[in-house]
Amino acid sequence: MSGQSRDGAEKPGKGSSEQHKKPKSDIEISQAADMRPIVEVARDKLGIPPEDLIPYGHYKAKVSLDFIDSLKGKPDGKLILVTAITPTPAGEGKTTTTVGLGDALSVIGKKAMICIREPSLGPCFGVKGGAAGGGYAQVVPMEDINLHFTGDFHAIGAANNLLAAMIDNHIYWGNLLDIDSRRVTWRRAVDMNDRALRSIVTSLGGAANGFPREAGFDITVASEVMAIFCLASDLADLQRRLGQIQIGQTRDKKAVTAKELSAAGSMAALLKDALAPNLVQTLENNPAFIHGGPFANIAHGCNSVIATKAALKLADYVVTEAGFGADLGAEKFFDIKCRKAGLKPDCVVLVATIRALKMHGGVAKDELKKENLEALEKGFANLERHIENIRKYHVPVVVSINRFSSDTDGEVTLLKRLTQTAGAECVMADHWALGGEGAVELAETVVRTIDSKPSDFQPLYPDNMSLWDKTRTIAQEIYGAEDITADKAVRDKFAELEKQGFGHFPICVAKTQYSFTTNPDAKGVPLGHTIPVREVRLSAGAEFVVVICGDIMTMPGLPRVPAANSIELAADGRISGLF
Repeated sequence: MSGQSRDGAEKPGKGSSEQHKKPKSDIEISQAADMRPIVEVARDKLGIPPEDLIPYGHYKAKVSLDFIDSLKGKPDGKLILVTAITPTPAGEGKTTTTVGLGDALSVIGKKAMICIREPSLGPCFGVKGGAAGGGYAQVVPMEDINLHFTGDFHAIGAANNLLAAMIDNHIYWGNLLDIDSRRVTWRRAVDMNDRALRSIVTSLGGAANGFPREAGFDITVASEVMAIFCLASDLADLQRRLGQIQIGQTRDKKAVTAKELSAAGSMAALLKDALAPNLVQTLENNPAFIHGGPFANIAHGCNSVIATKAALKLADYVVTEAGFGADLGAEKFFDIKCRKAGLKPDCVVLVATIRALKMHGGVAKDELKKENLEALEKGFANLERHIENIRKYHVPVVVSINRFSSDTDGEVTLLKRLTQTAGAECVMADHWALGGEGAVELAETVVRTIDSKPSDFQPLYPDNMSLWDKTRTIAQEIYGAEDITADKAVRDKFAELEKQGFGHFPICVAKTQYSFTTNPDAKGVPLGHTIPVREVRLSAGAEFVVVICGDIMTMPGLPRVPAANSIELAADGRISGLF
C-alpha cells in the first residue's frame, strides 16, 4: 500500500530517481495506466483460457474454481513472503514492495505472480491510504479494488449477518436448542469504521421484534467468516468450517454451532461465487490475485489459501504479504496459514525505511528528513529483532529498504553495514518511482538467495504444545517478553478449550501492531515486559484460538477528519481524493 492504511503507513516519497520530474498522486498514476484486458493478461501471462474466467468488466475477473481444481498435481513455484518492521507513521511501504518485486521478477525474465489482500472500506474512508500499492508499483484498477471490487466483502458480511439473523429467529420461534440469549457470542458485521455499533441492544420495539439482548458489530475483516473464507481449501471445506462456528451456549453452557442451526449451507451459498479468486494486473500488466482480507492485529492477516495455492501452480515465483510488522503478520502467516495449508515459504523480504528506523530511534516525525546516524543505529534494533525472529522459522531473509529522497549517503552506508553485521543482505529499492526497474537488484538478490540458501521452514511451536505454552512461546520468542499474565478466568478458558478438544489449534494473537508490547507507544525493542492476556475466544471454524492481549477493538472508529471528507465524484464519473 502506499503504505497500507490498515498497517499504519504513509506513501513513500519520490525517491532518488529523476525520471519523474512531477510526481503524481497514486490515483492519478492509476487513472493514467495503460491496462490490458484481463482476458489477455490471464491468457498470455498465466495460460488461463477465457472460458475459465468470470469477468467483472474489462479489467478484473474471477478465475473459476473448476480451473483451479484442474491445477492439482502441477509443481509449485517459489513462495516469497513480504513483511516489515514494526509500523510507524513514517511509513514502510510493504504492499508497494510486494508489487514492485513482482514486477521486477518479470523484468529479469521470471514468471511471477502477486498475491495480496483485498482492502476494507473502513480504513479507505477513515485513515487516508489504500491497499493497492503506491506510486509506480500499484495494482489496477485502483478505484475498483479499494471500493466494492467484486463484492467479496459484501458476501462475507451477508453470510455473517445471515447467521446472526438465524440465531435471533431460532430464539423467537421457540428456541428448541435452548440457546441462552445472554451467552450469544456471535456478532453482526459491517465493512465500515462505525464506533456507534460496537455495543448495541437489539430487538427493541415489542414482542413482534423478538427478545431484546445486548449485541454488537465487528468490522467485516474481523469476522470469523472472513478467516474461514481465507483458510478454506475448497467449497466443501468452506461449508464444513462454517458449520463448526460456535455462536454461543445453551443455558447449561453447552456450545451451539451454526450446523445445529442449519445455517452452514445457506452461508456457503452466499460465498460460492466469492470464493473464486480475483485476478487483476499491475501497472506493468503483470498478473495479481487479490482475494480475502483479514486484519493482522485482530485476525490472521493473510490473503486466501485458494489464491496462494493457485498462484504457486501458475507461476515460478509468487510474491505475497502478511499484514503489519513481522511480529504479527509473518508470525501468523507461518504459524497459522502455512501450518494449516501445508505451504513452505522459500524466502522472506523484510521491508523498512531509513525514516521509520530513525523514528524507532526516537526522532520526531517532523525531524526525519535530517541526517541522524545515532538515531538510525538505535532504531536498527527493531529491524534486527525482526531478522532474528524470521530466522527462528529457518527461512532466509533479505532486507529491502524503500528509498526516500531525504536518505543520505551516510545513512545508507551505516544501514548496510549494520544489516551485514546482522547476517542479512540489504538492498535499496526505488520501485515507488521507477516500478519494476527500480527493484531489479532486489529481485536478483531474492532469486539468488532462494537458489543458494534453501528454506527449511518449521513453525515456531508444535501442535501438541498446550495453548498457554503456545501463547507464551509467541510472547517470549517473537515479542521478546519475559512472560504472559492472565487472571483465573482466562486460565480456566484455556483449560476448558483443551478439555473440549481444541488444544491442537494454533494461536492467533490480537494485539496492537505498533509495538512488540501491548503499549503502542513503546517503540524500538522494549525489554522486560509482560504480555497481559485479557480474553480468549475460540474460532472453531477458522480452527484457531484468538488470544486478545491489551486493549484491542474489533470495530474501529473514524478519525477526527476522515479521508471520506476529501473524496469527490466528478460529473464524468472520475473519483478524486481517493489517495
